[in-house]
Amino acid sequence: MLVSRIDGEIGGQWARVRGRLREEVGEVEYRTWLKQMTLADASEDEVTIVLPTRFLRDWVRAHYGDRLRALWAAENGRIRRVELRIGAPQTGLAEPVAVPAPIVAASASETARLDAGRSDPRAELAGPLDPRFTFGSFVVGKPNEFAYACARRVAEGGPVAGFNLNPLFLYGGVGLGKTHLMHAIAWAIRERQTARSVVYMSAEKFMYRFIAAIRSHSGVEFKETLRGVDVLMIDDLQFLIGKDSTQEEFFHTFNALVDAGRQIVVSADKSPSDLSGIEERLRTRLGCGTVADIHATTYELRIGILQAKAALQGVTVPQKVMEFMAHKITTNVRDLEGALNRVVAHAQLVGRPITLESTQEVLHDLLRAHDRRVTIEEIQKRVAEHFSIRLTDMSSARRARAVARPRQIAMFLAKQLTSRSLPEIGRKFGNRDHTTVMHACARVAELMQKDPALAEDVELLRRMLES
Repeated sequence: MLVSRIDGEIGGQWARVRGRLREEVGEVEYRTWLKQMTLADASEDEVTIVLPTRFLRDWVRAHYGDRLRALWAAENGRIRRVELRIGAPQTGLAEPVAVPAPIVAASASETARLDAGRSDPRAELAGPLDPRFTFGSFVVGKPNEFAYACARRVAEGGPVAGFNLNPLFLYGGVGLGKTHLMHAIAWAIRERQTARSVVYMSAEKFMYRFIAAIRSHSGVEFKETLRGVDVLMIDDLQFLIGKDSTQEEFFHTFNALVDAGRQIVVSADKSPSDLSGIEERLRTRLGCGTVADIHATTYELRIGILQAKAALQGVTVPQKVMEFMAHKITTNVRDLEGALNRVVAHAQLVGRPITLESTQEVLHDLLRAHDRRVTIEEIQKRVAEHFSIRLTDMSSARRARAVARPRQIAMFLAKQLTSRSLPEIGRKFGNRDHTTVMHACARVAELMQKDPALAEDVELLRRMLES
């Protein structure tokens, strides 16, 4: 049993431990995950720290537990154990604990204020960063763990043995976390490597800036400024499809930065090889580093995301409600977060507890839309019936054209009508490789341009599946 010995000496040590931790992880991450820690008890060789929720306790234990023990040992050599528990905040030794208010996206003026003192014109090119989007608030699971690991290593800097991280190309469907990881990289570099200059912007902004520079006869200054950054991050590269002159400028900027050893991070909704409308030389260069796919979320990851969002908002959501939403809303993280926000807002505004029944009522329109989501199995069945082949042919090894073509069309429709990744689609078609799915999609798209009858078949199938 602990003998409480919280005096001025222990209180001072706790303040120093907390201060060092804040310096290491940065203000945003500290505020998000660690600010609500409170020192509750202390004995000769053990301290007890409490956090208000189980999720926060588990998160801090998993991500910061070892560092807390090391910092305490460095501060007080007698402390050998740090216990993390759930409990009400103690008074006197911790920073004031408050339910975190929703954080809004940083405006351009706020970003300018953060960059105050920098006369560097590169700061004017950078887009605003959302303070919510840090590594600490990114929930990691199997669908995104590789992309997360790559992003963290880029933020830390330095070479990686065995593979090249420059450029880092992140791709995946809408709302799966690409922009979150890019903002997290920028925040981490700004907080820990202040000497490095970082420019984050959307591909659309890159294009508009480039056009404006040409019109104002300041194209040379634009190029010199952009090619002088240490880290260039371009979001939603697919926006440059068909924009030949902008692609040309980006290609030369890309080459100049990579040749100078500067880091480039790019995101898009498809892999480099699937970005039709992007010049071949640019696609090749984009794929020469590391390409990381962010897959569709799993049930476990969706549960983790809901728990994290609820903890950040300081609200209690019944486990059954979170399980229900995680089962029903499977498209992307944005839809999931939006659903949670609606449920919480409704409960707070009408003064009622969050229940499964109220959740179903509040989300009735969203749930209807998701119930209509097409599955790969439904696509396979419909295509097999349309072309009079067996359903088992969809996953068989048969290569006869009468079977292979419908199978390719089913893969094409699966890519078009579901949020599943290429590897997931391949597994549904007899454990085929994702490159087979890529080839099938490209082949069907090509044939639709040449063969009106096939295009009509595909369009008919699409309408039938979406109805």
